[in-house]
Amino acid sequence: MRQPLVAGNWKMNGSLDSVTPLVEGIKAGLNSVTTAEMAVCPPYVYIPTVAALLAGTSIALGAQDVNDQESGAYTGEVAPGMLKDVGCKYAIVGHSERRSIYGESDEFTAGKFAAARKAGLVPILCVGELLEEREQGITEQVVARQLDAVINSDGVAALGDAVIAYEPVWAIGTGKTATPDQAQEVHAFIRGKLAALDAGVAEKVQILYGGSMNAGNAAELLAMADIDGGLIGGASLKAEDFLAIGKAANR
Repeated sequence: MRQPLVAGNWKMNGSLDSVTPLVEGIKAGLNSVTTAEMAVCPPYVYIPTVAALLAGTSIALGAQDVNDQESGAYTGEVAPGMLKDVGCKYAIVGHSERRSIYGESDEFTAGKFAAARKAGLVPILCVGELLEEREQGITEQVVARQLDAVINSDGVAALGDAVIAYEPVWAIGTGKTATPDQAQEVHAFIRGKLAALDAGVAEKVQILYGGSMNAGNAAELLAMADIDGGLIGGASLKAEDFLAIGKAANR
């Protein structure tokens, strides 16, 4: 059985004054979460602060992005080894905001994925379609293309050491969410695509839902057979809401 993962992506939010009470609030309620692994992905500058606050807890630490290079003249970038150095377990790659706002390609994302794995990080690979792509009926083709960039680069077995997050782009930060059946349909497609290549990887890999999961809809989404947790945006900025999602995964 796959352990659920509930990972909070804080995006570009927070301050030194706010991160401590947020993390302390999550820690205080953690005993109510019995099944899921909980993880938080703060902005880079707060990672060391959060790492210190998480010491001795079961809460994992992640980064919101990572560069595809190990070191060098890449001003403003952060290497995967640096993230490993400061205690990160996870690194998000290919988030829809990186793809759409900063124009990051499938191939560049695959490079980040490979670099993260090489450094000993667990990549959280984000895939998903735009509203117009869903309306055109090409959701599966888009998701397959995004997965294939990694599979063609690193092989399907690499996904056995990773996490996949399906994020329908039209449901991120809009208040819209895919219905549980819509989400399950894409999650099942992803697992089926992997199963055709490697049944063991398909059975093992956690596939998270990343389209505005919140305390109100988490239980229904997490009841779906192929939804193994959530990549949580806004709801991860309130300890009570984040914990409620974690509790919804209790088995």
